[in-house]
Amino acid sequence: MPKLSKQRTKDNEKNLKDMLEWYRLAFLARKIDDIAQNYIRKSMGWSYHARCSGHEGIQVALGLSFRAKKDFLFPYYRDTATVLAAGITPLELIRNGLSKATDVASGGRHMSNHFAKPEIHIQNVSSCTGNQTQHAVGVARAIRYYNDDAISFCSQGDSSLSEGYCYEAINGASREKLPVIFVVQNNGYGISVPVSEQTANEIISDNFRGIKNLGIFKADGCDFNDSTEKMNQAIAYVREKGCPAMVHAQVVRIGAHSNSDAQELYRSEDELKEALKHDPLEKLKKSLLSLVSESKLLEIEEKIVSELKVVQAEAEKEPSPDPSHVDQFVFGPSFETSKKEEEYEPIKGEPEKLREAINRTLIEEFEHNPDTFLWGQDCASKKKGGVFNLTKGMLEKFGNKRVFNAPIAEDYIVGTANGMSRYSKKIRIVIEAAQFADYIWPAMEQIVEMGHEYWRSNGQFCPNVVMRLASGGYIQGGLYHSQNVEAIMSHLPGIRVVYPSFADDAAGLLRTSIRSEGPTFFLEPKYLYNRPDAKSPNFGKNFAIPFGKGRIRKAGEDLSIITYGNTVHMALKVAHKIKEEKGLDVEVFDLRSIRPLDTEGLCSSAKKCGKVLVVHEDHQFNGIGGEIISIIMENCFFDLDAPVKRLAAKDIPIGFSKILENAILPQEQDILNAVIELSEF
Repeated sequence: MPKLSKQRTKDNEKNLKDMLEWYRLAFLARKIDDIAQNYIRKSMGWSYHARCSGHEGIQVALGLSFRAKKDFLFPYYRDTATVLAAGITPLELIRNGLSKATDVASGGRHMSNHFAKPEIHIQNVSSCTGNQTQHAVGVARAIRYYNDDAISFCSQGDSSLSEGYCYEAINGASREKLPVIFVVQNNGYGISVPVSEQTANEIISDNFRGIKNLGIFKADGCDFNDSTEKMNQAIAYVREKGCPAMVHAQVVRIGAHSNSDAQELYRSEDELKEALKHDPLEKLKKSLLSLVSESKLLEIEEKIVSELKVVQAEAEKEPSPDPSHVDQFVFGPSFETSKKEEEYEPIKGEPEKLREAINRTLIEEFEHNPDTFLWGQDCASKKKGGVFNLTKGMLEKFGNKRVFNAPIAEDYIVGTANGMSRYSKKIRIVIEAAQFADYIWPAMEQIVEMGHEYWRSNGQFCPNVVMRLASGGYIQGGLYHSQNVEAIMSHLPGIRVVYPSFADDAAGLLRTSIRSEGPTFFLEPKYLYNRPDAKSPNFGKNFAIPFGKGRIRKAGEDLSIITYGNTVHMALKVAHKIKEEKGLDVEVFDLRSIRPLDTEGLCSSAKKCGKVLVVHEDHQFNGIGGEIISIIMENCFFDLDAPVKRLAAKDIPIGFSKILENAILPQEQDILNAVIELSEF
């Protein structure tokens, strides 16, 4: 036989083998879709289910492109065929649908049809449509930094591209030239909203044509051959150009958006019939029947049905989540120092400013762990060192690959930090999440996401990210330059919040934040950056302060002021002044750590003094003060000699005029008046 004929025979055999594998995976996914519907009818599981039916062509191509334990895959809730092809087993999918404790994605903590298998790099993704684009870009940044040949795959539906953070991710990946492929499965609908009501371009990828470095490939997502070819082209583009790619796959949605969607209310009977004409499974079957017998396909189908019955029975017998474990994996493991705070000796030299202590500690931690990174707005612009000079000297010392600027896109800054930390547990990321705390709000979706990653993944992934923010007022900054965010951030499960008021606390808490696992807000009272009042000695490179441990700044017996941040210094001045003038012995307890709180410490102070004033510069309503008072009332009620009093900023925005700012924020005289009033109760 001529060589050409032999090669053609081998190619034909391979093509047939590929087609049979495509058919097996697609039929398997379709049957799991049917199984899910049966469980829903029986109220046994899958309370949320989105069919992959009609998407199998591109999904199988994507899943088979993924290399387990090498690449990173971020699927979305319709990606049943994708994850089957990528390495999640039918048993694991059914466990997920039934919310079993053995579910490899989350142990029953996350919604059904939210697929993951972290051990092979299939990532746990939330329900926020398209937010995984940020994470896919972040891990691609790590892939590039560590010279890995892996690829980050991000899968999503068409409607997700209406989200601004998806544009930020795609634009950012293109600017940074990162190895990430965005696979967009366009079935024409975002639940019931057609593409025509989401974008001017019916082919959504056309919206991104102007982005430099982005390779765009259009695929017939209902055709397995074309989908495979376009995925291969995208992979080749990423490897050859070192730039990101987008595969736009046109698919059909066979069935409703999800089990709670009544598609007959917005899709006509003719439209549904037309969709069935493009069914990728039926098209593939028709092609195969020209190459193999019907009995061959029937053999594949019967084997799948038989195997699924076995794994269903096995999954149904497995245990449900144990409610006694519900509080596991809320916060990541904290760094524990071997020495007590008071055991550290100060280094000889002049006391440091709070700003200097933060800068020094950042440099020391970058030297301590070479897998530490920093980015944010203006933090790596030649010798500038950020808006407040907190990162001064870091660019020169550690280079632009570890210290770099980010665009003015707070969601992108936070989201890609989450993603980059997925590459390795040894990575630590510090971000200037926004120039001022007041500008953090565009990133809230990613912050909420980061807070429940550790819990949601059942302890399998913990984003090691420290979010630094210049916080608070007293600088005549007005709106967006003087607000506080600690009450809102500390409300979120899984998020730590610390707020130092002295240089040594800033150094000790920052070191603990960076060396711990999990997300932490490190809030910096910018009014104190250069204030002499906030100066402290340098206690060395290993000085660390544990989370949830307050500090008595001045001991007293008659009345306790519980406070943090800027108002610590006001409280101290009041305490010394009233001691001299009235002989009143006031204790000042500095919380330092907002979440977790030092419940034992603040209760001890309250019991000792009998009278308590809680002071903070954040707004009073729903502020930290209310939480502290509740703790004291629950634990110290019979030890109190007066009702607990609080003093905070007025519940209005912070004005720009110094006159208005003074009228809104707590002042030293306000604290003094409150102390006198409480002492006379």
